[in-house]
Order: sequence, then structure tokens, then C-alpha cells
Amino acid sequence: MEKICVAVRVRPPAPVIQEVSSGLYWKVEHNRISLHNPIGIPISGASYAFDHVLDQNCTNAKVYELLTEDLIRAAIEGFNGTAFAYGQTSSGKTFTMNGCEDNPGIIPLAIRDIFQHIQMALDREFLIRVSYMEIYNEEINDLFSPENQKLQIHENLERGIFVAGLREEIVNNAEQVLKLIEQGEVNRHFGQTNMNARSSRSHTIFRMVIESKSKDTSSSEHSNSDAIRVSVLNLVDLAGSERIAKTGAGGVHLKEGKHINKSLMVLGNVINKLSDGGKQRGHIPYRDSKLTRILQPALGGNAKTSIICTVAPEEVHIEETRGTLQFASRAKCITNCIQVNEILTDAALLRRQKLEIEELRKKLQGSRSEVLEQEILKLRNELLKYELEREKLAMELEEERKSHKECNQCIKEQQMKIDNINSIVSCSEQDGDSVQIKFFPSSSSMADAGILVLLSTGWGQLPVRQRLEEDSNDDHSTCQENAFKTPCFKSVRNTFVAKRSNYSKLPDSSPLPDDFSNVADEELWLRLNKGHNTDLNSLQMTPSIKAHSFSSSDPSGPSPGYSIEYYKDEIQNLKRQLEHTIEEKNELERSHAKQLFLNNQILVEMSKLQQEMLLIRGIPQKLCVSVTHCKDIYKDVLSIMQIAFKHR
Repeated sequence: MEKICVAVRVRPPAPVIQEVSSGLYWKVEHNRISLHNPIGIPISGASYAFDHVLDQNCTNAKVYELLTEDLIRAAIEGFNGTAFAYGQTSSGKTFTMNGCEDNPGIIPLAIRDIFQHIQMALDREFLIRVSYMEIYNEEINDLFSPENQKLQIHENLERGIFVAGLREEIVNNAEQVLKLIEQGEVNRHFGQTNMNARSSRSHTIFRMVIESKSKDTSSSEHSNSDAIRVSVLNLVDLAGSERIAKTGAGGVHLKEGKHINKSLMVLGNVINKLSDGGKQRGHIPYRDSKLTRILQPALGGNAKTSIICTVAPEEVHIEETRGTLQFASRAKCITNCIQVNEILTDAALLRRQKLEIEELRKKLQGSRSEVLEQEILKLRNELLKYELEREKLAMELEEERKSHKECNQCIKEQQMKIDNINSIVSCSEQDGDSVQIKFFPSSSSMADAGILVLLSTGWGQLPVRQRLEEDSNDDHSTCQENAFKTPCFKSVRNTFVAKRSNYSKLPDSSPLPDDFSNVADEELWLRLNKGHNTDLNSLQMTPSIKAHSFSSSDPSGPSPGYSIEYYKDEIQNLKRQLEHTIEEKNELERSHAKQLFLNNQILVEMSKLQQEMLLIRGIPQKLCVSVTHCKDIYKDVLSIMQIAFKHR
């Protein structure tokens, strides 16, 4: 367990135009900074103590010696390390981290110190990778490759928290790293405000991954000497918090300032949570900001951390300085759990490349060693680039597989819907086919009752002719019993009356009976009608009764839910739904085919990349053959020269 090292640096005062001055000022005494009134008495509650308090005369080299030098040595030994500068805008953060030619900052001093320690470590071999990113408006951009923008943060057990797609360069000297940083600074966002002519509008993180392995190969394969140490060093230059009233920012700069203040506020919340006790800590909002998510191992995790808080001594900035000092006081209470990062698997890049170049290194002890070392470094960079591309393609392939699975699930659901609709349509067609034709009984007083078509499920099981014969027999017996009853036109229950058949033509008059024995005589008619006398001659030709039409509005008529037109409309609707579902199915099949085509293209690209990697891996062998051939030629030339020299 180790506490975070916190230091405060006071920059030289700048000329500030102010109307009223109360005479308050900040005073540095050893490792304490306090606010004093005009007569020199400290103000209560405005005194803060830290590990180091540096006045305006302190140089960047002194800051590096007190805060970062031990951090760099620990990173070389396998510990993670992070150093960042925090403070308001124009307080000297960028100058502390980057410096200038006469007074270099923490980043260039750390880079030179790392390579000096590597040269002195004769018992270990090192591999250094560097990357440079910025967080601009909560979006991660690659400063080495400006085309890589809006990168995403990922986490796994092997690499921890990392930025996917970030370009990494393998380096072997300090000058190469400083040149890369100079190229990256060109792509960084700067702006001019009322408080700073060159104000940082984004947070930058310079990251070095240091891998090392013992050169002692006499021990067994899985001994401690064969363990690979992998440490991550983050050197962070934060953008400063700012007040719009003082900076006068507007437009784009106003939007940038809002994002800067938001990320710094989240950083302050994380520091507040970590500074509380273990039981009172609760949830720590690392994921509320890209900055805190990347710096999560440095804040309460496995890393040695140093924080340099820069403040402005002017009276007009007293409130901002007080806020920075309170942030530093809370950060001082945070404890990290640090340990050496050792890897015993083949996951580290150093181990993967060692088997390929071990024999080549032995053969490069002669001439052209420097040129061939550069070739090897170039091959390493290309191999690393292909590894990153392979990882990116693997992630895209995984996303395509997920979308393909969802598409298949959607197709299955649509197929189930289609099957249900097909079953409904088949049932409707069977119901529509079960139509019965029934003859209502006819009497002498109502001879035109006609033929009516009815729907009945039970009648649909018999042939039409057989049903007609059965109905005719039933109607004949019914006619004999009820010859003088008034015909009933009410529909049978669970049936409905349809239109008259086009094949039954209405007669102009009532038909004459075939058997006159069923016709009542005058005496019977008088008895039935209670003495009412009627001209029997008028009964011989009764005018035809007009056919009754039963509309859907008739309450005594049939139910509209059982009409043929209703069933036809329902069938048409179901057919339209079926056609629409089939179109959706075809569209999903086309989309599925397109996804399969894209997956095949990705697989082809991956196979091409694998072939290129195999070709690149074969280059060292070709170089070995070329070196061997050159040595043979060199020996031949040397022997010829020796023979010629002897003859002289």
C-alpha cells in the first residue's frame, strides 16, 4: 500500500489589471502554503500541507527530481506509473510537463532518463512501445495518426484498460521518441483566450509500455528469471479548468470549456470518493468520463502516482487556487496497491518476437549490424501494425456474428407468424366451402317462398344432390301437415339467409297444386275462418309475393359476422397480410445474404492479412540467408586478398 505523492507548484506572478485590491497573498513555507492578510497574519482555514510545495523559483528539473524520478525507476522495474499536472487555466501545467528548450519538462526528462537506465541494465533486455492520445470534447483522438478519431476504450484480463485502434510505435532511443512527440503536438488542439495565448483545449496522455526480460537463459523455462515484466507509464497534461467570465470564451471555445470542466468535475468526484473511508466509499464513477476511465489504475489501483498541482499567486485567482489546493488535499489521502507486473505466458510482444529474431541477432555480430537492426525494428513495427489490424477485424467479426444471430431469430419469428396465418387461411377456406342449399316449405297461400342459400358447418359434409333430396322429402312431409299455416320467414338459428339463387325465377302467380285433395272446400274454409265467407274463385290465382330481402340493418335478420361477403373480405385481408409477411421474409433473406457476403469479405481480408504476416515472418530468414551469403563472399574475397598479399 502506498499513498499518492502530491506537490504544489506556484508559478511566477503575471501582470493583472484589477480595480480593487484587498492585499491578500499566498505564502510558501517549507512544505506548506497558506493565505495571509495584508499585515502578514495567516487566515484561518486557508493553510495546506503537502509532500512538496515549490515556489516560483523552482525549475522543471527540480520538479522531476522530487516527484517523477523514483516513478521512472519503478516503471523500469515493472511497476505501473502515472504523473499528471492539475490546475486552472494559465497556471503552468503544460510548461511543467513539456517545458521548453532551455528548461525541458517532465516528459522529455523522463524519456531520456528511461533510456539511460536501460543502457545501464546489462542483465535485462527491453522493448519500448509508445502512443500519444488526446481527449477532445470527450472523444479520443490519436495524435500519431490523425485519421484515427473517436476511439473506444476496452478492457480485458491480458491488457487491462486500453484504447482500441490506438497506434503504437516501437522505439529504441530517446531522440526517436521526442521526434514522435513533436509530430503529435502538431495535431493537438490549442486556442487563444483572455487568460492564455496558447491554451490547451484537450487532455493529452503520453503512454509508454515497457517490457523487459532477463538475459539469463541458463535457468529452466518457467523460472522467475524467465518472467516478462510489463509496466505502463502515463504522463498526462490536463487542460485547465476555466471560468467563462475570465476567459471570454465563445462559440467553439465555449463548447470546449464545458467539456473540460465536466471531465475535471468527474475527476474531482472520483478523488472525493476515493478519499473517503472504505465503508463510506460506495460507487466510484470511473465511467462517467473518458479521462477517469483511462486513469482508473492510477486512481486507487495498481500504480505509483504523482500529482503536480499548479496554482496562480494573483489575488484575482484566490478562489481557483483554493479549489486546486482542496483537490490536492483530498488526493493526498488516496492509497494505491502497487505490485510488479510479471507475465509467464506468450502474450507479451517481446516473447513472441524473441523466437523469430534470436538466431538473426547472433549472425549480426559482424558488418552491417546497424542497418540490419533498423530493418528488424521496421519489421517489428509492421508486425505490431498487423496485430492491431487483426484485433480490430476480430472485433468487427464478433459484432457481425451478433447481428447475424439477431437476424436469424427475427426470421424464425416471422416464419412462425406466416405459419399461423396460413393455418387461419386454410380454416377460413374450409368454412367457406361448407355451403348448404335448403328449400323452405311452400303452401298454397305462400307459393313463392323460393330457394334460399344457407351456410351451415354440418351440412358441408354431404354432397349437394343428396342434401337437396333430403330437404325435398322433409319439405313434402312438412307441407302436408302445415298446408294452411302462415309461412315463417325467420332464419334458423346459427344460419343466415342469403340472396335468392339466380337459377330460381319468380313466377307471375302462385302455382296450381298437383293434387286437389289438399285444397280446402267452401265448408271447410268457413269452419276454419269462423264464418267468414270468401270468394273461392279469387284463391285460384293469387298474385305473387315479392321476395323479401334481409339487410344487415334488420335486427331480426342474420348476423353480419357470418355473411359470405364478410368471409370474403376476411380472406382478402388475410391474403394481404400473408403477402406483406412474405415480402418482409424476402427482405430479411436479402439482408441475411448481404450479411453473409460481408462476412465472407472479412474472412477473405483476414486470410490475406495472415498471408502477409507469414511473408513478413519469412523476411528474417531471408535476411539470414543474405547475411550468410555476404559472409561467404566476404571470406572468399578476404582469402583472395590474402593469397595476393603473399605473392607480393
